[in-house]
Amino acid sequence: MRRAGGPGRALLIAGAVLAGLPGPFSSGPALAASASADPAETAREAATALRAAAERLRAAGGARDRVAALTGTVRAYEEGLTALREGLRRAALREQTIAAVLDARREEIARLVGVLAGIERNPETVVLLHPTGPLGAARAGMMLGEVTPALQAEAEALRRQMDEVALIRALQESAADDLAAGLAGVQTARTELSQAIAERRDLPQRFAADPERLAHLALSSETLDGFAEGLAQVGGMAPEGSAPPGFEALRGTLPLPVEGTLLRGFDEADAAGIERPGLVLATRPLALVTTPVAATIRYRGPLLDYGNVMVLEPAEGYLLVLAGMAQVYGGEGQVLPGGAPVGLMGGADPNRAAFLDAAAEGGGNDRPETLYMELRQGGSPVDPAPWFARQ
Repeated sequence: MRRAGGPGRALLIAGAVLAGLPGPFSSGPALAASASADPAETAREAATALRAAAERLRAAGGARDRVAALTGTVRAYEEGLTALREGLRRAALREQTIAAVLDARREEIARLVGVLAGIERNPETVVLLHPTGPLGAARAGMMLGEVTPALQAEAEALRRQMDEVALIRALQESAADDLAAGLAGVQTARTELSQAIAERRDLPQRFAADPERLAHLALSSETLDGFAEGLAQVGGMAPEGSAPPGFEALRGTLPLPVEGTLLRGFDEADAAGIERPGLVLATRPLALVTTPVAATIRYRGPLLDYGNVMVLEPAEGYLLVLAGMAQVYGGEGQVLPGGAPVGLMGGADPNRAAFLDAAAEGGGNDRPETLYMELRQGGSPVDPAPWFARQ
């Protein structure tokens, strides 16, 4: 008994499907868009980094130099959370890309599935029958032998896409626990760091500052230039030879004082057309700010409209100004080693839901805080960018 239109119609449909789907018989775009990096691997590495940061936090409790240990711990948490957000962002974008491609090819994929289902339902003896007789059946069998591997390849590609979507969704669900632990851990590390700095009294001093004169200078200054010039006369500059040697040799190698991205460059106008002779760095809320190099604290506290300001003297004739922090650490005259914490940015960490939503959307402003950095040489501002390593 012959089934009219069975295998012949299936082969026609299969040919139409293969003409529209990527594969050995098509030069069309691939169903899977290649990713620049594996989002799952990125997120897994971030989770490992967060667990390592938790171990560092436990070890920091008994460390001899708790300030240094906790500083490294906070930075480790910040880097882990940054990597986790990037991994989730990539995963969300990858899922959206796969969904968009599948949706655009919904009709073709439905036809492919129909052909495969029809071939699977028909017994082999029936598939080999053809309305035109034995010759047609032989030709149909040869065509089917050529087409079937291509159909199987397309079905396998589709299965891989669906498996990847399932993996991404499982990854997003498991990341919530790592995120909650990471946010709690970094908050604990910041609190312990502030306490350790408050308890520390053994930092060396380079000069005895006059708090009243510094306060009066801050109130009477109309510009940062005027404050910097007056600062040279308050408390005395560091004695010659007392500043860390070789500061000039560090040009181009200094790390940024905060984990952030460049928002505006030297003398670059903002939206209001205001130009400032420094760099503006966009940071995440509560980001830790550290000194890029060993330096003496010349001033810390509020100044004009800059918020809390930290003025550091890395070498004689140089001043590094960091402005816009919510909290500042240390006191005038203290000598800080490179990488020592000097303050925290403002804002508040997002809760778990907000963090995940922002990552899933693949956009949004996750760096709403800004740190202003100015480097002054001989009393005049210079472009700080050449002093810092490319990041």
